[in-house]
This record gives sequence, C-alpha cells and structure tokens, in this order.
Amino acid sequence: MIKHLPLKHWDLQLDAEGIAWLGLDREGETVNSLNSDVLLELDILLDSLAIDLPTGLVIFSKKDTGFIAGADIREFDQQQDPTAAKAGIEMAQDLFDKLEQLPCPTIASIEGFCLGGGLELSLACDYRVALDSDSTRLGFPEIQLGIFPGFGGTARSIRLLGGRKALELILSARMLKARAAKSIGLIDQVEPKHSNLRWAARKAIVQKRKSRPASKLEKLTSSPGVRHAIAKVMKAQVAKKARPEHYPAPYALINLWCKVGSNFNALLDGEAELVSELLMGEVSTNLRRVFHLQEQLKVLGKTDTNSGANTSAINWKARRVHVVGAGVMGGDIAAWCALSGLEVTLQDREIDYVEAAIKRAEKLFKQKLRTPALLSAAKGRLIADVVGHGISRADVIIEAIFENLKAKQQLFTDIEQRALPDALLATNTSAIPLAEIADPLEQPERLIGLHFFNPVAKMPLVEVVRDSHTPESAVKKGCIFTNQIRKYPLPVKSAPGFLVNRVLAPFMLEALNLVEEGHSISTIDKAAELFGMPMGPVEIADTVGLDVTVNVATKLAPDNTFAIQQLQTLVNDGKLGKKSGAGFYQWKQGKPINEKPSDQVALDILGERLIEPLLKECQRCLEEGIVSSAELLDAGVVFGIGFAPFRGGPLYYLNKLELQSDSEKQNHIEKQNYNESHELEMEKDGSHE
Repeated sequence: MIKHLPLKHWDLQLDAEGIAWLGLDREGETVNSLNSDVLLELDILLDSLAIDLPTGLVIFSKKDTGFIAGADIREFDQQQDPTAAKAGIEMAQDLFDKLEQLPCPTIASIEGFCLGGGLELSLACDYRVALDSDSTRLGFPEIQLGIFPGFGGTARSIRLLGGRKALELILSARMLKARAAKSIGLIDQVEPKHSNLRWAARKAIVQKRKSRPASKLEKLTSSPGVRHAIAKVMKAQVAKKARPEHYPAPYALINLWCKVGSNFNALLDGEAELVSELLMGEVSTNLRRVFHLQEQLKVLGKTDTNSGANTSAINWKARRVHVVGAGVMGGDIAAWCALSGLEVTLQDREIDYVEAAIKRAEKLFKQKLRTPALLSAAKGRLIADVVGHGISRADVIIEAIFENLKAKQQLFTDIEQRALPDALLATNTSAIPLAEIADPLEQPERLIGLHFFNPVAKMPLVEVVRDSHTPESAVKKGCIFTNQIRKYPLPVKSAPGFLVNRVLAPFMLEALNLVEEGHSISTIDKAAELFGMPMGPVEIADTVGLDVTVNVATKLAPDNTFAIQQLQTLVNDGKLGKKSGAGFYQWKQGKPINEKPSDQVALDILGERLIEPLLKECQRCLEEGIVSSAELLDAGVVFGIGFAPFRGGPLYYLNKLELQSDSEKQNHIEKQNYNESHELEMEKDGSHE
C-alpha cells in the first residue's frame, strides 16, 4: 500500500500498532499550503487507506514552519470563471468529506500555523491535538481575502462551535493561540510546550477520542428566531468597519447562516455557490493583490543570502535598542520594541518624561499580554536611562526628538562617538533629508531613517530611509530590524516627506481647501470613508498631530497658504489634535466628537476630489524613484495610510480608472463612427429625410 504510491508532498508510514502517520512536506515550498497537487495526492491516499484500513490516521506536518498555512492563494488567481472555481471548491469539499467518513479514528496533530484550508482539513478529523507553543495559531483569515471558508470549514465550524461562535471566529479573522482555541472548542487537547505530540496523538487513536459537539446553548444560536436576531447585531457590528458595497463577503456569510442555519448540506452548497462568486469578484481580486504586496514587504525583512548585502548585515540581529526622545513617538517606539522582546533603554532630558512614557507603555503591555509573567518580563525590558548609558551597548539607536535639524545633528555627533562600531543609527524624522542630519558625522553612511507612524502600536509600516551614500547593508539591517519588531519595512529614498507623508499631505491639504469652500469637516471625512479610507483626512491630521502636520505642510506645500494658516492658528492656540484633546475636532477618551455630514449629496464627488491629488502625487513619487516599483509604492500607501484595500492600491486603482476611461472613449468613437457611417448610407439611399 505505502511503497507503491507516487507521492511528492505526503509521506505515509505505518507503525507496529497499525497507526498510519501521514506527514505533509510540500515539495519546493518552505511552508505547507494546499494546492491541487497536494489535494490530489491526499485523495489517492485516502482511497488507499479506505481499502486497507489502519488502526487510526494521524495527519501532521513534516516542516518546522507549521501545520498548514492555508490554501495556495496563487491558484485562486488562476481561476478563470465562477463555474470552474465552484467545481474546484466542490472537489475539495468531497475530499474532506472522504476524510471525515474514514471508518477509523483520525487525528490532526497541530504545531505552528493551522489556518484557512489547513484548519478546514483538521476539522474533518475526529480529534485535534495542538502544541502550546508561541508559534501555534489557528484561525480563518479568508475574510481578509474577500471570501469565507469554502472547503467545508463554514459548515463544520458551525456544527462544532454553534453559529454564533463560528461566525465570530470567521468574521474576526483572528488567529488564536492553542489554549484560546481550546477554550472555544476549536481544538480538543493542548499539550504543553516541548511535549511529544506524537505520543499524545497515539493515545488519542488508541482511546478513539472524538470532539465534543457544540453545547445545547450554542446550538440554540442557530435556531430560526435566535439566529435572525444575532445576524442583525452582527451586520451592525460589521457595518462599523466595512460597508457592504466595499466588502461583500461578511454580509454574504451572515445571510447564508441566517437563511439555512445549521443545515450542514445547505451550508456546503452555500459555501460552493457564494465563495466561487466572491472569488471571481473585483473585491477579492484586489484584496489578494494586497496580500501579495504584504508578502513582498515581509520578504524585504528576511535574511537572504542572495540579497546582495554583505554577510554581516544578513546574519545580523538586534538584541538591545536605545531610543532618544520619550515623547509620544519615541516612547511608543520604545514600548513596541520592548513588547517585541528586545531590551530597550529610553532616554530624555528629564526623568519625568521617561516615566510618563513608561506608564503609557504599561497600558500597552496590559492590552497585549495575558499573563502576569509576560507582563512583568515586558516591564523589565523597558529601562529608564536619562544619562544615555544604553548607547554604548545598543545594536540599534533610534532618535525621536523634535523636528529640528541642528538638535538632531548635535545628538548624532555625540551618539556616533559612544555607539558600538556596528550599531545601526536611525532617525525617526518625518521630513528632514537624511543627508542633512548625517552631514556632521565622521561616517555619515551609518545613518538611516526608521520612520514610524502614529499610533505606533496600530500602524504596520516603517519607512526605511536611505540616501545616495547609504550602503545596502545598512538598509538591509533596517529592514531586518523592522521585521524583527513585527512591522513591514518599506525602503524609500530620502526626499521631503519620503513616501507616506508626501502622498498624505495633498490628501489632507485638499480637505482644508474644501473647508475653505464651506464644507464641514464631518462631511469631508465622511466622503473619504465612503471612498474606502479607514479615516478621513481631517481626523488623520488631528491624530498625527497638527504641529507635525503644519511642519510637513510647510516643507511640502509652502504655496498652500490658506491650509497652512489654518493649521498654524490651531497650533498657536495649543490645539495639537488628539494628543492635546482638541484640534479640528474635540477629542474625548481617544475618539473625536463627530457631527453628521451636512451635505449627503456631495459625498461621492468630494471623495473623488480628495483622492485625486493623492493619486497624482503617487505618480510623481514613482517617477522620481522614491520607491523602486509601483508594487512597493502601492504597498506603502495601503499599509502606511490605509488606502482602501479593496481597491488594490492607488496606482493599481488609477490604472484601472485610466483603462475604463480609454474604453469609454473608444466606445464613444466607435458609436460616433457608426452614426456618421449610417447617416452617410441613408443620404446615398435618399432616405435621410
């Protein structure tokens, strides 16, 4: 049975007890994912096992990178039409049904990522055992790709967890740690870190363990009256973050459950029908593009022996960070680095500033860390350092003081003398050219920019800034460090505003021009949100800080005097935005007090007006080589300012608009030519009158 199967991706071994151990090791890939070849082999294997039935079957990963990270998204992009997509989904559903029907105990042995299609496969097993390691994560991320689980995962999760829990899991796209997954019933057994999962899986086979179905109370959530009420609440919650015309998948899922409840076969049919349609839709296509852009950014932060950088940079890893400046940005950068496992020393001219930053950091730690031990460890890694003793020990030194060229130059002149020879020197400047800051240094090429965005804990992008003299090794170090602290690195050329602030400035300034025309700030922000932006330009200005905004605007758009005067007047009055409690908006408990838009009719038009200068600036940035490609520019603007992900990126969106415009022009020309030709023929026939 085993020796004669033509396997590339799976390894099947039978032990002395008759237990079949089926390990996935997808050929040519560092991470396991499900593509048609992997599923076809599994189909052959299950047929073979059904003929010669083992004592039990354990499915596990032979890769260190995790169980199964999901379906291969590259194959989604190759689908031609909904009919073919539906056929592929139904084949996968039939395969997982075959696994579920296998008349012997089946166990999923999970360590590392078990996501999407991987989780759907595990749900077709009788029992799931997971290792309680830092890397183990379970969840359904499909909603972020504009679809929902289609290989039976929707139906099986509703059957296992009940409708309410299952939909909450799918709609949130959360990745759960092993214990959290067990607490909701997604997995059945958690083994302590460093335990032997093989032994636990064997024991589950011998004892013929099976998952417990959803409780009666959770099953009740799928009953007609209850589920309709829950569905209404869920739609309202989703609507706060995603409009149905922008992101149809969550609403399609809720409507399916609302219609068929826990009817297993009806849910499977609904998965195949709806997911295939969503998969071929524009939103899912664009969101998959954004996913690929995200992967490009991740690759930039990985060590790569073929990257062209020198070996010391490639193998380099930070352990200690020193941050100078304990204000909002500096303090939050230090807190995030400590949260990411690094030892951090935080410096400012007075201890009061540092202590205030540490108090803010403790709030972040409490939000992110669930156990007292982890919380205590994070606190211990963030150290007050007014004198700056940490400079001489740090692998990375980040300057985050106020935007003043001379102050930054003096600071780095001192730091250069005290820092380790191979320490990475970085400035968090938002607009000052890198070469100007580095000019007084003995080795100016050591300095790079690491431009974080506010709020640091939420914004995923960091611009890694270089100038013409910056060596590739320093840029690579910056990217590796950024990846190390769980952010996406974007290499950019040093120029006023770099990329993100440069394209953001015309977006915000156009908003102030609209204010001058008489539109309310709530109308302007609502128009941007209607376009798909996560936050309006006026609210962004308040969030970034009006002092920072006016500084950037003065450098990038000095001719826009009205907007700059508006900003400067507020700053002079001490209204700096969110951080001072007042700016354009009044802020309460971290949120703006907003009024209803004054002009609903103009929202579509205003949205396009706001976006147009942003798109034009993106084009100019690409032409000037601020980033190396259109794909990286799109990635930077999506992850740097949240440009509507469902539109696929600003340049991608602009290109589609231009193609549509060209098509409309061509149609108009063809129609005009036809009319002229038809009129000419009628004149020849004498029938024109």
